[in-house]
Amino acid sequence: MIKINKKSFEGYYKKSIKERQEILSKELLLTNEEQKLLEKESSLSFDIADRMIENVIGTFPLPLGLATNFVIDEKEYVIPFAIEEPSVIAAASNAAKLSNGFITENDEQIMIGQLQLINLENACESKKKILENKEKILKEVEKVDPILVKFGGGPRDLKVNILDTPRGKMIEVQLLVNVGDAMGANAINTMLEKITSVIEEISGGKHVARIISNLAIYRRTQSKTIWTKEKLEESVKGTMKGEEIIERILDLYEFAVATPFRCATHNKGIMNGIDSVVIATGNDFRAIEAGAHAYASYKGKYSPLTKYYKNSNGDLVGEIDIPLALGLVGGAIKVHPIAKLNAKILGLKKVQDLASVIASVGLAQNFAAMRAIATTGIQSGHMKLHAKNIAVQAGAIKEEIELVAQKMIELKEVNQLTAEKIIEEIRE
Repeated sequence: MIKINKKSFEGYYKKSIKERQEILSKELLLTNEEQKLLEKESSLSFDIADRMIENVIGTFPLPLGLATNFVIDEKEYVIPFAIEEPSVIAAASNAAKLSNGFITENDEQIMIGQLQLINLENACESKKKILENKEKILKEVEKVDPILVKFGGGPRDLKVNILDTPRGKMIEVQLLVNVGDAMGANAINTMLEKITSVIEEISGGKHVARIISNLAIYRRTQSKTIWTKEKLEESVKGTMKGEEIIERILDLYEFAVATPFRCATHNKGIMNGIDSVVIATGNDFRAIEAGAHAYASYKGKYSPLTKYYKNSNGDLVGEIDIPLALGLVGGAIKVHPIAKLNAKILGLKKVQDLASVIASVGLAQNFAAMRAIATTGIQSGHMKLHAKNIAVQAGAIKEEIELVAQKMIELKEVNQLTAEKIIEEIRE
C-alpha cells in the first residue's frame, strides 16, 4: 500500500499543472502509461480547466453521443448526451421514435433564496414586521441587478415562515427572484447579502445562512406525449398486443407509486437521461438531482416524477413534472468548449427551450425503461453493450470483441471469466 506524504501536497494550489502531475506521479509511483493519461489534453484544454476548478491534474472525458428522433413542441432535435452507461441513448432515441412528439410547458424562471434568522425575542412579531416592510425590501433587491430587472427579471415576492426547531424558533425568509436565462445561484446569493442587514434591523434577529435553495418548486417544466397501442405492438414485432404492453406499464407505474424501493429506481431512470443532457450543456447535475428528488418527496411521500394513464382511445399517455434550475449563461456553460458546442447543436434561444428538451428526455428515458421491463426485460438491450465492455476488460481486441460479446449473450453468462475462456478458445 502506497502511503501519501501530506507535506508533498502543501501549497499544491500554487503549483502549475505540470508540477502537480509530477508530485502526484512521484508520490503514487505512477507508471509511464499512467503519467501520459494525465498529460494528454482533451477538447477541454488544461488552460481552461485550470480556471474552472482548483488543483487541476488533468481532465476526465465522458463519451458524448446524440439521441435522435425527438420532436418537442413541433421542433425536431438531436440531443447531446454525456454519459458512460450503455443503452441509455439508444433507449431514449427509440422511445422518442415511438411517441407522437412531446408538448411542454414552463413556469416563470423563479428561484428561491433563503435567509435564516435566529435569536428572536418574538418570532411572530418579527414575521409581522418583515412582511410590513416587504415592498421596501424588494426595492433594495432591485438595486442589486438593474440589468436583470431591465430584461424582465428581478424580485417577485418575499415569504416568511416561522420554524420550530430543537434550538428554538427560527425564521426563514424566502426571496423569490426571476433569474432569467441564468441558473441564478450567484445573483440570488448576492441579493440576500444586500438585504440581510435591513432584515436584521427590522426583525431584531441575527442571520446564519443566506443561500439559494435547490428545491425549485416555482421553476418547473412539464412534458407530455402519447404512445399508441399500434406503435407499441409494432415495436415488439407483434409478440405482444399493444393493449397488454400498456396494461403492464400501468402496473409498473402503480408499483412505483406504492413503494419507495421501486420508486427510487423509477426516478433514477428518469435522471439517466436528464443528467446526461445537463452535463453535456455544462449545467449543474447535482443541483438538478437534489431538486428532483426533493420535489418527489415534497408532498410528504416519495413519489414518481412521471405519471401514466390511458386516454379515451386506450393509448398510453405519459407526463413529467420536474423542477429544472438550468442556465444558458454563467458557470461552465459559456466556458467549456464542448458545452458551448452542444448548446449550438440544440439550437437554444432561451433557457426554457433547454428545460423543455431535458424534461422530454427524462420522460422518454423513463418510458423506455418501463417498456423494456414490461416486454423483453431490462437486461436485453443493456447486456449487448455491457458484454462488449466485459470482453475488452478480459483482453479481447478488434474483431474479437463482437465475437466474445455475442457468445457470452448466447450462453447467458456475461462475466469476465467466461469472456477469458472464449478468448482463449478463439485464439487457439
